Amino acid sequence: MVKELGKKIIAQNKKARHDYSIEDVYECGIVLSGTEVKSLRAGRASLIDGFAMVNKGEMWLSGVHIPEYTEGTWNNHTPRRERKLLLHKKEIAKLEALTKQGGLTLVPLSLYFKDGKAKIELALAKGKKSHDKRAALMEQQATREVARELSRRNSGKNS
Repeated sequence: MVKELGKKIIAQNKKARHDYSIEDVYECGIVLSGTEVKSLRAGRASLIDGFAMVNKGEMWLSGVHIPEYTEGTWNNHTPRRERKLLLHKKEIAKLEALTKQGGLTLVPLSLYFKDGKAKIELALAKGKKSHDKRAALMEQQATREVARELSRRNSGKNS
Protein backbone atom coordinates (compact mmCIF):
# COMPACT_ATOMS: atom_id res chain seq x y z
CA MET A 1 0.00 0.00 0.00
CA VAL A 2 1.29 3.44 -0.93
CA LYS A 3 1.87 5.75 2.01
CA GLU A 4 -0.01 9.05 1.84
CA LEU A 5 2.04 12.22 2.02
CA GLY A 6 0.98 15.81 2.52
CA LYS A 7 -2.06 17.41 4.07
CA LYS A 8 -5.66 16.76 2.98
CA ILE A 9 -8.21 19.04 4.67
CA ILE A 10 -11.54 17.36 5.47
CA ALA A 11 -13.45 20.05 7.37
CA GLN A 12 -12.88 23.61 8.57
CA ASN A 13 -14.65 25.71 11.17
CA LYS A 14 -14.66 29.16 9.55
CA LYS A 15 -17.24 30.46 12.00
CA ALA A 16 -14.80 29.91 14.89
CA ARG A 17 -12.42 32.51 13.47
CA HIS A 18 -15.35 34.94 13.29
CA ASP A 19 -16.76 34.23 16.76
CA TYR A 20 -13.47 33.92 18.66
CA SER A 21 -10.14 35.67 18.79
CA ILE A 22 -7.52 32.93 18.49
CA GLU A 23 -4.79 33.01 21.15
CA ASP A 24 -2.84 29.83 20.32
CA VAL A 25 -3.17 26.81 18.00
CA TYR A 26 -2.32 23.15 18.74
CA GLU A 27 -2.18 20.12 16.45
CA CYS A 28 -3.63 16.99 18.05
CA GLY A 29 -4.02 13.40 17.02
CA ILE A 30 -7.51 11.95 17.32
CA VAL A 31 -8.61 8.44 18.30
CA LEU A 32 -11.07 7.12 15.71
CA SER A 33 -12.79 3.83 14.92
CA GLY A 34 -12.49 2.21 11.48
CA THR A 35 -15.82 3.42 10.11
CA GLU A 36 -15.06 6.99 11.26
CA VAL A 37 -11.82 6.97 9.27
CA LYS A 38 -13.65 5.69 6.18
CA SER A 39 -16.30 8.38 6.56
CA LEU A 40 -13.59 11.05 6.90
CA ARG A 41 -11.77 9.74 3.83
CA ALA A 42 -15.04 10.33 1.96
CA GLY A 43 -14.70 13.99 3.08
CA ARG A 44 -17.64 14.14 5.45
CA ALA A 45 -17.47 15.90 8.84
CA SER A 46 -18.78 18.99 10.63
CA LEU A 47 -16.91 20.98 13.30
CA ILE A 48 -19.59 23.65 13.85
CA ASP A 49 -20.69 22.71 17.40
CA GLY A 50 -17.39 21.18 18.46
CA PHE A 51 -15.36 21.96 21.56
CA ALA A 52 -12.65 20.25 23.61
CA MET A 53 -12.36 19.74 27.36
CA VAL A 54 -10.03 18.11 29.85
CA ASN A 55 -11.46 15.26 31.90
CA LYS A 56 -9.32 13.27 34.38
CA GLY A 57 -6.07 14.33 32.73
CA GLU A 58 -7.23 13.44 29.21
CA MET A 59 -8.34 15.73 26.38
CA TRP A 60 -11.76 14.96 24.84
CA LEU A 61 -13.47 16.35 21.76
CA SER A 62 -17.25 16.76 21.89
CA GLY A 63 -19.92 17.93 19.47
CA VAL A 64 -18.03 17.06 16.27
CA HIS A 65 -20.29 15.30 13.78
CA ILE A 66 -18.78 12.51 11.69
CA PRO A 67 -21.69 10.87 9.83
CA GLU A 68 -22.11 7.11 9.77
CA TYR A 69 -20.28 5.27 7.03
CA THR A 70 -22.84 4.29 4.39
CA GLU A 71 -21.30 0.84 3.74
CA GLY A 72 -20.90 0.18 7.48
CA THR A 73 -22.66 -2.70 9.21
CA TRP A 74 -24.09 -3.16 12.69
CA ASN A 75 -20.76 -2.05 14.24
CA ASN A 76 -20.98 1.46 12.75
CA HIS A 77 -20.02 4.40 15.01
CA THR A 78 -22.36 6.96 16.59
CA PRO A 79 -22.02 10.33 14.78
CA ARG A 80 -21.60 12.68 17.78
CA ARG A 81 -19.67 10.57 20.26
CA GLU A 82 -16.87 11.99 22.40
CA ARG A 83 -13.45 11.32 20.90
CA LYS A 84 -10.13 11.24 22.72
CA LEU A 85 -7.43 13.68 21.58
CA LEU A 86 -3.75 12.81 21.67
CA LEU A 87 -1.52 15.43 23.29
CA HIS A 88 1.48 15.39 25.60
CA LYS A 89 0.67 15.50 29.33
CA LYS A 90 2.44 18.85 29.72
CA GLU A 91 0.31 20.36 26.96
CA ILE A 92 -2.88 18.98 28.52
CA ALA A 93 -1.94 20.38 31.94
CA LYS A 94 -1.15 23.78 30.41
CA LEU A 95 -4.44 23.90 28.49
CA GLU A 96 -6.40 22.80 31.55
CA ALA A 97 -4.88 25.61 33.63
CA LEU A 98 -5.58 28.20 30.92
CA THR A 99 -9.22 27.18 30.41
CA LYS A 100 -9.92 26.99 34.16
CA GLN A 101 -8.80 30.57 34.77
CA GLY A 102 -11.82 31.67 32.70
CA GLY A 103 -12.63 33.38 29.45
CA LEU A 104 -10.77 30.88 27.26
CA THR A 105 -12.13 27.83 25.47
CA LEU A 106 -10.82 25.11 23.17
CA VAL A 107 -12.37 25.17 19.69
CA PRO A 108 -11.57 22.91 16.71
CA LEU A 109 -10.47 24.88 13.63
CA SER A 110 -9.85 22.14 11.08
CA LEU A 111 -9.81 18.38 10.66
CA TYR A 112 -7.36 16.89 8.19
CA PHE A 113 -5.18 13.95 7.25
CA LYS A 114 -1.44 14.59 7.59
CA ASP A 115 0.74 11.88 6.09
CA GLY A 116 -2.19 9.45 6.36
CA LYS A 117 -3.02 10.14 10.02
CA ALA A 118 -6.11 12.04 11.18
CA LYS A 119 -5.25 15.29 12.96
CA ILE A 120 -7.29 18.14 14.38
CA GLU A 121 -6.19 21.76 14.77
CA LEU A 122 -7.36 22.96 18.17
CA ALA A 123 -7.41 26.66 19.08
CA LEU A 124 -7.22 28.25 22.49
CA ALA A 125 -9.70 31.05 21.92
CA LYS A 126 -11.45 33.93 23.65
CA GLY A 127 -15.03 34.81 22.71
CA LYS A 128 -15.61 38.06 20.83
CA LYS A 129 -18.31 40.54 21.71
CA SER A 130 -20.75 41.55 18.95
CA HIS A 131 -19.16 45.01 18.56
CA ASP A 132 -15.75 43.35 18.11
CA LYS A 133 -17.20 41.21 15.31
CA ARG A 134 -18.63 44.30 13.59
CA ALA A 135 -15.31 46.12 13.87
CA ALA A 136 -13.45 43.13 12.39
CA LEU A 137 -15.91 42.95 9.48
CA MET A 138 -15.56 46.68 8.80
CA GLU A 139 -11.76 46.37 8.87
CA GLN A 140 -11.84 43.45 6.41
CA GLN A 141 -14.15 45.41 4.10
CA ALA A 142 -11.88 48.48 4.23
CA THR A 143 -8.75 46.47 3.40
CA ARG A 144 -10.62 44.77 0.53
CA GLU A 145 -11.67 48.16 -0.88
CA VAL A 146 -8.11 49.52 -0.62
CA ALA A 147 -6.73 46.46 -2.40
CA ARG A 148 -9.39 46.76 -5.10
CA GLU A 149 -8.58 50.44 -5.66
CA LEU A 150 -4.84 49.75 -5.80
CA SER A 151 -5.30 46.99 -8.36
CA ARG A 152 -7.58 49.26 -10.40
CA ARG A 153 -4.95 52.04 -10.41
CA ASN A 154 -2.14 49.62 -11.27
CA SER A 155 -4.07 48.24 -14.22
CA GLY A 156 -4.67 51.76 -15.57
CA LYS A 157 -8.46 51.86 -15.27
CA ASN A 158 -9.25 55.13 -13.49
CA SER A 159 -12.92 55.80 -12.88
